[in-house]
Amino acid sequence: MSLLTVSQLSVARGPDIALVDKVSFQLNAGEMLGLVGESGSGKTVTCRAMMRLLPGQGLRISGGEVRLGGRDLLTLSDAQMSRVRGREIGMIFQNPASHLNPVMTIGEQIAESRRLHFGASRRQAREAAKELLRQVGIPDPQRRLDNYPHEFSGGMRQRAMIAVALACEPALLIADEPTTALDVTVQMQILRLLSDLRQQLGLAVIMITHDLGVVAQTCDRIAVMYGGRLCESGGKRDVLAAPLHRYTEGLIACQPGSEGGQGRLATISGQPPVADRFPSGCRFHPRCAAASDICRQQQPPLCLGQNSLSHAAACHHPLRALRREAV
Repeated sequence: MSLLTVSQLSVARGPDIALVDKVSFQLNAGEMLGLVGESGSGKTVTCRAMMRLLPGQGLRISGGEVRLGGRDLLTLSDAQMSRVRGREIGMIFQNPASHLNPVMTIGEQIAESRRLHFGASRRQAREAAKELLRQVGIPDPQRRLDNYPHEFSGGMRQRAMIAVALACEPALLIADEPTTALDVTVQMQILRLLSDLRQQLGLAVIMITHDLGVVAQTCDRIAVMYGGRLCESGGKRDVLAAPLHRYTEGLIACQPGSEGGQGRLATISGQPPVADRFPSGCRFHPRCAAASDICRQQQPPLCLGQNSLSHAAACHHPLRALRREAV
């Protein structure tokens, strides 16, 4: 059964700049979805719109639905939505150093959510915070409760951020580039922790990343975004083994091989589009070798692959045949 259904979600800046343009996807309980794309593709804005926490001024949700447990979050009052955040949806932000309060201890920051959403006493909330620190792998959690964020290493701050996000036992966890600025060893530890927590707690997870290697290790399904639009989605194995969209093919080709090799890494020519200068038609067409007049004039609909019930792409010249009907 679907836990989260995002339908035609759009975010605009000003009267006519669609930063996120009619994005749709589903997420089942216990499933991990990789939301993939280059910087500026709209991944984080999409997820912040779901939580109604759009960054900066001038951005607004201009259409669509975000249904969690049968309720459209976009129709809730501010008070109702504040009860959803943390309690039903937790978020791990990209830079924990800027999202952990520097003048509150780690224990206080975790306990605050327990007291707010569960009405726990100070003692109960502190015990819950200690257990959460133990759960996310912080050594000596009893002592570490009274540390401040600056006393933690980068990897430990990320673990503490995960503990804050899990404090109210949400059904959905959004992880925004959770391994950014961490060394390779710590990155692997954080990814393994998220996978373990998902198995233990039955969490549904949206993993925001530009790294297909991370997706290949952790996710069940992939949704690829480009220029604020969804260009391909499907099961991990289907998308990585047989991509339908040429942008997805390019992202896969850019990944370095573990066996090494000769020469330069492959790249996608050109630059991602700037929000106030999106091209007409398919937003990828200026960088696509197969682009034709129809690509410059019309945005392709998202259509299922010829032999698939879930693998879909939005492309006028797909790598493999698509059905006519849009999904």
